[in-house]
Amino acid sequence: MNYVLHILVMMSIYFVLALSLNMVVGFTGLMSLAHAAFYGIGAYVSTLSLLKLGVGFFPAMLLGVVAAVIFSFTISIPSLRLRGDYFVLASMGLQIIAFAILYNWTGVTRGPYGITGIPRPVVFGFQLTTIAQFLVLSAVIAGLCVWLLYLIGNSPFGRTLKAIREDEMAAAALGKDIPRFKITAFAISAGFAAVAGALYAGYMRYIDPTSFVLMESVFILSIIVIGGTGNIIGPVIGTVLMILLPEFLRFVKMPDAVAANMRQVIYGLLIILIMRFRPQGIRGEYKFQ
Repeated sequence: MNYVLHILVMMSIYFVLALSLNMVVGFTGLMSLAHAAFYGIGAYVSTLSLLKLGVGFFPAMLLGVVAAVIFSFTISIPSLRLRGDYFVLASMGLQIIAFAILYNWTGVTRGPYGITGIPRPVVFGFQLTTIAQFLVLSAVIAGLCVWLLYLIGNSPFGRTLKAIREDEMAAAALGKDIPRFKITAFAISAGFAAVAGALYAGYMRYIDPTSFVLMESVFILSIIVIGGTGNIIGPVIGTVLMILLPEFLRFVKMPDAVAANMRQVIYGLLIILIMRFRPQGIRGEYKFQ
């Protein structure tokens, strides 16, 4: 039973990650490989706030969100003039920088040793001690994030992002402040990713930089490429598929040494097939070009 609950907790976390990246990729049309950086910043800042400042779980999460939003400006502002492959390279550079900081700033992050003994979340004076209890918390927070992202996506702001995605020059001609919309979209995306990071740290009770590497950004991007972008349903489908696939390989009793490599092969094949036959993903509305 705990195994099933664990899968559901991780699914809740990745719902938030996929849908928050969708705000940049699916709505704004900017391919980013820096999402794991914001995810990691949320995890580390919330953890350090719990351990060093002695604040509660939700204030620590809020501090993580603020830190991730501030860090998002380091890519959104300098990269406003970049498009296509150049923007992808810029986001990759940010991801590498973030990992280097987490790995080498040992006085704060403990580097490769990671941070252990992260306090269990306390909600309204009640400490969460079981996976079932944490699942309720993660499901509620994920549901709230999905609802908020749905409202944002269907608001005038979300529709403007889609206009920028389809034709940036036309949106600018209509008087839209393109830089402001892009910066805001990145800030929103980073803030929600930090929420997922705080949940991950509170659940695992141990974090280290290897959980927030470039391949993690690629994995999150793969979720929305396969599931689809530009709406809510696509990233949700992609999350369920990509989280359950490794468990299917375990179910068919494939050896762990083989399953790890086979999982990467299957992910790659799925992306190739999606790009060839359905570039908008399983249930997306934005076609990757």
